[in-house]
Amino acid sequence: MCRSIKTLRPPFADEATEQDVHAAALQYVRKISGFRVPAKHNAEAFDRAVEAVAAATAELLATIEVRGRLQ
Repeated sequence: MCRSIKTLRPPFADEATEQDVHAAALQYVRKISGFRVPAKHNAEAFDRAVEAVAAATAELLATIEVRGRLQ
């Protein structure tokens, strides 16, 4: 596991911005694919994967319940 991954949910972060979510998704896709920058013929698949992971991450953060946190 990469130690530089930033926690995007409370109590370690107040709120994740859209940029935070996108950066995390990009980091994940880079890690899984093994490519920092995809080849031209893989760019579309790479970008779709980043968007799918970002959408799943945003949904998770919007619905996750953190117990013991004051609203």
